Amino acid sequence: MDIEIATLGGYEEVGRNMTAVRAGDDIVVFDMGLDLAPVVREGIDVDSADRAALLDAGAIPDDTVVDELPGEVCAIVFSHGHLDHVGAAGVLAARYDAPLVATPFTMECVKGELDSGYDGDLVTMPAGETMALGDGLELEFVHVTHSTVGAVNPVLHTPEGAIVYGLDKRLDHDPVLEAPIDMARFAELGETGVLAYIEDCTNAGRSGRTPGEAVARARLRDVAGSVADTEGVLVASTFASHIARVSTLVECAREIGREPILLGHSMETYATTAAHFDYPRFDDVPAYGTRVGIERALRRVRNEGRAGFFLIVTGHQGEPNAVLPRLARGDGALGLTSGDVVVFSARVIPDPVNRRQRAVLERRLIRRDVEIHERVHTSGHLRAAGHRRMLRALEPRTLIPAHQSVGGIERYVALAESSGYERGEDVHVVRNGTTIQLT
Repeated sequence: MDIEIATLGGYEEVGRNMTAVRAGDDIVVFDMGLDLAPVVREGIDVDSADRAALLDAGAIPDDTVVDELPGEVCAIVFSHGHLDHVGAAGVLAARYDAPLVATPFTMECVKGELDSGYDGDLVTMPAGETMALGDGLELEFVHVTHSTVGAVNPVLHTPEGAIVYGLDKRLDHDPVLEAPIDMARFAELGETGVLAYIEDCTNAGRSGRTPGEAVARARLRDVAGSVADTEGVLVASTFASHIARVSTLVECAREIGREPILLGHSMETYATTAAHFDYPRFDDVPAYGTRVGIERALRRVRNEGRAGFFLIVTGHQGEPNAVLPRLARGDGALGLTSGDVVVFSARVIPDPVNRRQRAVLERRLIRRDVEIHERVHTSGHLRAAGHRRMLRALEPRTLIPAHQSVGGIERYVALAESSGYERGEDVHVVRNGTTIQLT
């Protein structure tokens, strides 16, 4: 069977991930991601912008390569619910006459991105199960742990061997809300034969292993306990999609006798979804996503006493219209001041726009004499030790590094070479828009 891989997005940057695999006459597309940095930089309204405008801005993958492949798209598969993997579905999915496939939680995230232009089938499949695709192909979802729930590494089984789409994960054996990563299944795949492995290289240049979510939980408990007696309001910010982290923050608030409140549009959206899937601590925590609702909650904090509340908010990247930057500006019913505490439980996404906005946010907090706790966080991506373990488990015949800048990918290439792989032979370093012939 003739097999080729088209690298559409995410192969020279962190963001707008999209890959197409052609096996015979069938094409399977993995992810349709958005890069928020150019959206913020150019002030684009994603909800109203068309495909051409988003392509010109570099915000979504250029999928015209798929039109040139000799086959028909039979499925569009999503690995997890982060915007850099599902954020372009509303613009791109309607271009194909194919079902969308994802785990139940991820599908809820995909639905939030779709517009009225897509009227195809939405197919959910839990991790650990398989389905037939096209002519002689089978799709499998292998459970992985990441900084959101419902994440999988999709595996496309072909007559020539398995193709493992390895974005994004960490090797977490104590992940707080979900089961540990299914390393046993990855080892089984390695024994039966992996034709190609597309790997997330975000932290490949960092030594050691990525700490598990239990480490972040312990650190958050330690910080929360250390500031429990402050007379000010406690504010923590993390990715709204990080269900385990938000759950821990809610738990920390209650442990120190403060009422948790979730503030921000994405916080409310993900909290509602988490409650729907019965994740703990989301069924009775108040969440407000509209400006009116947020202001009402902040007036309550102001009137009833700052010392009684723990706010879990959007805006850790410094996005001007998110909740935390508005609190830092005093733009609304409550402004942060001396005695208040802010905890950053997320990293800054490595983009110049994010770094600049975060620096502005921190300067404002410092001017207001707010106590800051930074980097109370663990990453959702593999470090070097995790990458080596995955290579030992899968023993892939071909490696295709992704999810990093070109310079960042070089660190993974060096790691792969130390494990016996050879650049240009079984390691393919490519840019967006490249097609790799495997058989």
